[in-house]
Amino acid sequence: MDITFGTSRLERVFNSESLLFQEYGPENGRCIMRRMAVLRAAPTLVHVPAMKPERRHQLEGERKGQFAVDLRHPFRLIFAPAHEPLPRKSDRSFDLAKITAIRILAVEDYHR
Repeated sequence: MDITFGTSRLERVFNSESLLFQEYGPENGRCIMRRMAVLRAAPTLVHVPAMKPERRHQLEGERKGQFAVDLRHPFRLIFAPAHEPLPRKSDRSFDLAKITAIRILAVEDYHR
């Protein structure tokens, strides 16, 4: 999958193991590295597991149109499809089999 980042700072942190550990701690840093490996290896979003440990899931409410994968509880790696126009099925849901590019937006606990 093609991966871009929402900010240059986020890209810099994600491309440096030491910055990743400094920013998110060693446990989440290692977990982020594993999730990024899964995302990079997946040809489309449908290939990112919806079951644990990744648990790809679509977000709702003010985060509608975004997805997340689990990190160390309660943190999530949040991303959005990077397509224009967005691949949709006839029922207007995302066509996960056609999403081949994502933009990493954040790592956070959005439950607060």
